[in-house]
Formats: sequence, C-alpha cells, structure tokens
Amino acid sequence: MDKRRVAVVAIGGNSLIKDEKHKTVEDQYEAAKETTYHIADMIEAGWDVAIGHGNGPQVGFILRRSEIAAKFEGMHEVPLDVCGADTQGAIGYALQQTLQNELYRREIKKNVATVITQVLVDRNDPAFQNPTKPIGSFMDEAEAMRRKQEMDWNVVEDAGRGWRRVVASPLPKEVVEFDSVKTLIDAGVIVITVGGGGIPVVDVGNGEYRGVAAVIDKDYASSLLARMLKADLFLISTAVEKVALNFGKPDQKWIDRMTLSETKQYLAEGKHFAKGSMAPKIQAIIWYLEAGGKEAIITNPQNIGRALRGETGTHIVPD
Repeated sequence: MDKRRVAVVAIGGNSLIKDEKHKTVEDQYEAAKETTYHIADMIEAGWDVAIGHGNGPQVGFILRRSEIAAKFEGMHEVPLDVCGADTQGAIGYALQQTLQNELYRREIKKNVATVITQVLVDRNDPAFQNPTKPIGSFMDEAEAMRRKQEMDWNVVEDAGRGWRRVVASPLPKEVVEFDSVKTLIDAGVIVITVGGGGIPVVDVGNGEYRGVAAVIDKDYASSLLARMLKADLFLISTAVEKVALNFGKPDQKWIDRMTLSETKQYLAEGKHFAKGSMAPKIQAIIWYLEAGGKEAIITNPQNIGRALRGETGTHIVPD
C-alpha cells in the first residue's frame, strides 16, 4: 500500500470574496464552493489535506457591525480574538459543507471537520512594541484619541483618510490544538484549521492561555502547521497562477520552478515580491523547506489540479 500523502493548503481571501460586489454570506458560500471543488480534486488524487484560510475581510465585517451596534444600540463590542474565533467557525462551516457535498457527489467517503484553533505567540515578540496591522473602521481624530485613552488602543493616521486602530502581527510559535488536528488527519479526516492564522494567544503562566489583540499571518501559520505535520506538500492558493520576478514591471518574468537557494536570493533582493502580498508567502515556503519540506506550490484555485500534475503553478523545491 502506498504511503499516505499529506498536504497543507493555505487559501487566500480571494477564495471567498471575488470582488467588491460579491461580499454577502451567500456570495462567500458560492466562492467557497468553487475553491473546495478544486481541493476535492486533490483528495480524489489521494491526498489527505489540512486547509488553512484567510479571514481579514470577514473580521473587518464583524468589527464594523460591532461598532455600529455599540454606537446606536448600546451593544458591547466584540474583542479581536473572539472575532477570529467567529470567523473560523463561519468560514469553516462554508468550506466544510461545500467540500463535504462535493465529496459526496464524487462518492468519496471522507469526513471533513473544522477545528477552532489557537496559535501561541510570544508575549515578548517585538511586533507588540511596533503594531502595524490596521483593523476596523476609519475614525476621526477625537474618536481615535478617546479609544486610545479608554481602551488602550494603538491608533495611527492613515494617509489623510482618517485614523485606524493598529495591532501587532507576531510570529506563530505553536499550534495549540495540533495533537487534535494530527489525530484527525491520521484518521483520514480532512481538517480545516489555523483559520485566519489562528486565534493568537499568549501563555500567562500556570499552563493558562489568554487571547490577545493581534493578527497572525495565515501563510506563516499554515507553514508552521505544515512543518509540525511533516507534510509532503505545502500549497498556497492565491490570486495568481504563478509567481513572477519583477512583478508589474516591464521585465516581469513568470517562474515555473525555483530551488530553495534561488528563492531566498530573490526574496533578499527585495524587488520581486510585494511586502503585503507575495513576500510573506515566499517566506512561509522558505521556512517549510528549511525544516525538511519536500515541495511547495503557489497557484490559483482553479489551477490546483493542473499544478499538482506539474502543468502550471510555481514549484519551489529543496536544493
């Protein structure tokens, strides 16, 4: 019998929200259905899969609704870590149901489960001294200063558009529910986990964890999960079919294959991969391969099947 192959798949926000006109829960469900159709291709090809996902827009929606309800109805506001848990449940539900339905149509007997996942971060991570990740709505200066004073928020002025809250983006250190995730994977269950990078928690001592107001990069968390699982493949599903060098410039060049050394060199050059989009994906893959990973792929959802057959996508491999 062939050895089981385990893949960690990280899907981006484009997998759930296609454009500005398609943001409703129903729209996101339909987008999830399209994405899970392609993940079902992987499962049909014999892969056991753990799925990580982004949640940035969805957290933003919850925060906006929370702010409006607090302002006009006197409701309490929802803490950021709880927003993360809410989105893990809601997005996990959409992915879980659409994937389960697709597997049923294909007569594939596989269970799918969502694990609400905490991810441990270091309370002394330098990111907490320099919060940079904007979240929530724009505010005027008076409101921003009030929240800074009363709620201990970090706030910044955003290019003349207003004030926003910023939080830290610390590095993930440990997937708290890893043993449960691994048990499910070993049992052949498809697992949706580390949603939105995981709910960030710190160790406050005596074996206790507590949620913190922070945002973990979902590709970094998925990379950590892939390393902990010793996954055979780390696949990042994003908005582009392949990675490009000199992206958006006249000398742009699409890349089919890179070695780990080449990838590290291109990242160090600092001109190829945008800091807010492709660079974290490349760094996440470097960490995975440095820890003994076998292969990583970057492609868009509709090309997952073709990329697995070596027909497209950017394949990044050890030296």
